[in-house]
Amino acid sequence: MPVDDLARSDVVTADTDTPVAELASTMADEGVGSIVVTDGDEPVGIVTDRDLTVRVLASGDDPDDLVAEDVMSGDLATVDTHAGFYEVADLMSEHGVRRVPVVEDGDLAGIITFDDITELLGDEQQHVADIVRAQRPPY
Repeated sequence: MPVDDLARSDVVTADTDTPVAELASTMADEGVGSIVVTDGDEPVGIVTDRDLTVRVLASGDDPDDLVAEDVMSGDLATVDTHAGFYEVADLMSEHGVRRVPVVEDGDLAGIITFDDITELLGDEQQHVADIVRAQRPPY
């Protein structure tokens, strides 16, 4: 199954110079745990709710002095829209991340999360359980 079938296209984004307080407010308003930081249409980083906790609150830095570029995870792991489900799972495992921006020709096209993959696996397990139930003898 291609990533494009699983990925969400409604990605919450911000520019590199977006203030940290605005990032946190946007996460709360949108009900998301991450914001993809872009330069034009190209993803250049990601800020997660954990990044805000560890890189802002725990550091003791003044949040009013910080912008997305200061707290984002750079060296972004991305996946192409045509990549497969297993490639995304391997990428998440290899990089220790739960969210991967999806790109097409270098431009942001969506995002896929660990939760999306878990939900897909749960649906697949339910289908397998339905087959087992249909084929087993009554007790």
